[in-house]
Amino acid sequence: LGLKMAPSHVLRCCQRVLAWIPVVFIALVVCWSYYAYVVELCIFTIQNTGEKIVYMVIFHLSFVMFVWSYWKTIFTKPDSPSKEFCLPKADKEQYEREERPESQQEILKRVARDLPLYTRTGTGAVRYCDRCQIIKPDRCHHCSACDMCVLKMDHHCPWVNNCVGFSNYKFFILFLAYSLLYCLFIASTVLQYFIKFWTNDLPDTHAKFHVLFLFFVAAMFFISILSLFSYHLWLVGKNRSTIEAFRAPVFRNGPDKNGFSLGFCKNIKQVFGDEKKFWMVPIFTSLGDGSTFPTRLVNIDIEQPAVESQPECVKSIIDGQTPRPLSESQNRLLGNDQHFTEDGLDAANHKIADGELNVSVSMESNS
Repeated sequence: LGLKMAPSHVLRCCQRVLAWIPVVFIALVVCWSYYAYVVELCIFTIQNTGEKIVYMVIFHLSFVMFVWSYWKTIFTKPDSPSKEFCLPKADKEQYEREERPESQQEILKRVARDLPLYTRTGTGAVRYCDRCQIIKPDRCHHCSACDMCVLKMDHHCPWVNNCVGFSNYKFFILFLAYSLLYCLFIASTVLQYFIKFWTNDLPDTHAKFHVLFLFFVAAMFFISILSLFSYHLWLVGKNRSTIEAFRAPVFRNGPDKNGFSLGFCKNIKQVFGDEKKFWMVPIFTSLGDGSTFPTRLVNIDIEQPAVESQPECVKSIIDGQTPRPLSESQNRLLGNDQHFTEDGLDAANHKIADGELNVSVSMESNS
């Protein structure tokens, strides 16, 4: 057994070491770009002192913000679900004894009844991770590379050797933004000297190779990062993760690609926080705890023309259920401009006058 375990352990160690190769590559490119720009361009090539100072100040500002956000993206540990989502010992033992999936689901449903869960699997089952042995919170997924369940997982990024999720998604967006600014500034300021070296207007020196190569590298990285940054800005505006963009989250009433969308401004604040002065600083300001998220009470597509809600036009309540009222924490989560909570109603179909449009409202207790 020991001989079998040893190769597996060595393999895992090799995988961990190899996973750092992309990060080391980026670090080496950044270090070289710093030397090429500061030493070879600003010190040896540019003759105008005022131009040197301006370029050096702006370059170092963009460099510090870029490295800071990159560092935070790499070394911020992904958040995993709390013990609240673990099965109690008795239920866990019963779950492991059961062989029928239906019986296992009954156990999970009983435990999940007291958890703030709104999403299900594609078949309507409770989302459970057999590897981590926890009930998955909304937007949580298991990362095979990190071997853990990650809250609001977006993707595993090899260029940062880390999972991008709730704890570091803001840092990842800022890393893309500042890397774009860094590359754009380098390419735009190096361009005139690139042309002069290319046309032999400047004498051949050891700086020529660095300046020429610096422009090509900055332009190449700018073009490649631009599409990724634009895509993630679109995701932030829609309040979706990369996983949810490819596979819509499934709620009790079916898949809904806009289930977590609260409107453009509120979606931005979910990632960057309420205080705009901290939006561009790589410090954690995202809203929530990563386990529970505000959801739209009305299941409509926000990309389509909205129907104006008129509570006074409510004609009748079809569903007669009266379950437990919403807890204080859940009311905070569902804190939109309007609240459709009245005396603990669980489901109500409202008829909108003239349009006869049925809008389904569904809520469940968090306690």
